Amino acid sequence: EVQVVESGGGLVQAGGSLRLSCAPSGFTFADYAVGWFRQAPGKEREEVSCISRLNGNTYYVDSVKGRFTISLNDVKNRVYLQMNSLKPEDTAVYYCVTGSSCLLFADFVSWGQGTQVTVSS
Repeated sequence: EVQVVESGGGLVQAGGSLRLSCAPSGFTFADYAVGWFRQAPGKEREEVSCISRLNGNTYYVDSVKGRFTISLNDVKNRVYLQMNSLKPEDTAVYYCVTGSSCLLFADFVSWGQGTQVTVSS
C-alpha cells in the first residue's frame, strides 16, 4: 500500500517551533517532488512549500517565507518542514504531498492523514 506518514504536529504557543516529518511507505521519494499543503477549518487548501528532487529548488508561500524551511534527507528518505516563529494563522492540518514538479504544485497528491498543528496566541 502506498502511503505517507506525517508526524511532528502538536500544540505550541505563538513564536514557538515545530518540525514536521514525512516518511513514505511503499515507495521512495527519489522520483518525486515533495511538498506540504495545509488546510484550516472552513478555509481553502493552501500550498505551503515544495522541494524539487531534480535540483533542490524550493518554493514557499509568501506567508511562511523566512519562517519555514523544507528539507529532504536522502539517506532516511524523509522530508521535513521546520516551522519557526509560528503564528495562530499557521493552525491547520498539514499534509505531505508528492508530484512530478514544484511547477505543478497545485496538482500534488496527498497520501496520508495529515498532522495537526495548533498555535495558540
